[in-house]
Amino acid sequence: MHLVTRAQWGAKPSKYDLVYIASTRGVKVHYEGAPVPASLADHHDQCAVRMRAIQASHLANKTEGYSDIAYNFVVCPHGYIYEGRGLHKRTAANGNQSLNIAHYSVCGMVGDSGLTQPTDAQLGGIRDAIEHLQSQGGAGTEIKGHRDGYATACPGGPLYAWVQRGAPRPQDSTPTPAPKPPAPKPYAPPPFPVGLAPGKSRPSAKELQKALRKAKFLTISDRDLSDTYGPRTQAGVGKFFAAHPQFREKGKPHDVAIGPRGWAYLFTLAYGRK
Repeated sequence: MHLVTRAQWGAKPSKYDLVYIASTRGVKVHYEGAPVPASLADHHDQCAVRMRAIQASHLANKTEGYSDIAYNFVVCPHGYIYEGRGLHKRTAANGNQSLNIAHYSVCGMVGDSGLTQPTDAQLGGIRDAIEHLQSQGGAGTEIKGHRDGYATACPGGPLYAWVQRGAPRPQDSTPTPAPKPPAPKPYAPPPFPVGLAPGKSRPSAKELQKALRKAKFLTISDRDLSDTYGPRTQAGVGKFFAAHPQFREKGKPHDVAIGPRGWAYLFTLAYGRK
């Protein structure tokens, strides 16, 4: 079971305190009942975005007056279980108060068009959510579709057919791992500028001042940045050398000329570390 908590998917707080419920007869299975992009099956990074959108649409529904997302749990095509109202909270999805008290609700991220066929990973995740509600939430053994007892097309043909078969666990329902973000490229400092030296005027002196300021070796305002490698810049370089003497030219204890090695390290120190 791969659970994504409310904090992890970025849920907004409930408008009001949700009603506690000790147990139910079982669980009812739902679908979104709206178009779901088929591309969602290939982009797990969009599933949390979709959860936030579902919650936002429920909170904005003035007719129903939802205090939060209506479902107890929602399962994405990759088998991840997103916490909605969660355990021991009365659902608001089954149609009326008596139906909401009788069963919890688990919604699959499939719709009435676009992505309509649940994946094996998703069916496995719905089964995981049901068993989680049974073991931890006091849910009974009944597994039904939303349409059982309420006039609706939900949970759609494919999901309802699965429910009617007893909601069997697919042979391989391991959640598809979330794609790993690409490894960040290592920071590459800018090349050492030709002609940069104390007392000289070069545009690169201003960049040196900015790096010294970023690394906290120089206090200078944007207005005072200068193309001149003057006394203030030299003092900043001196402070850098005091902290990192290995970059000072040997035999020159009062050196204020930064060289290629010191330049590279200073810029990495200022801009390359997270």
